[in-house]
Amino acid sequence: MWVKSDEHQQQMKFQQTEYFKEKAKHRYKIEAKNSELKNVHGYGRAISYRIANMQMQGAMAIFTVNLKRILKLMN
Repeated sequence: MWVKSDEHQQQMKFQQTEYFKEKAKHRYKIEAKNSELKNVHGYGRAISYRIANMQMQGAMAIFTVNLKRILKLMN
């Protein structure tokens, strides 16, 4: 038998709630967007140094994904 910490037991109870189950149904949409950002638009790896440059890279990747979505919705 596994010994579970209090936090683990609380999380297990939370995962049995209707709130969690409802939110989990929509998680795949968010995960798909995160995967696209990481694998298609380079959000998973910094291409330059310094925090400002990494923030700019992140902003450009997110902007690109949002622009693609807008164009798709317009058609």
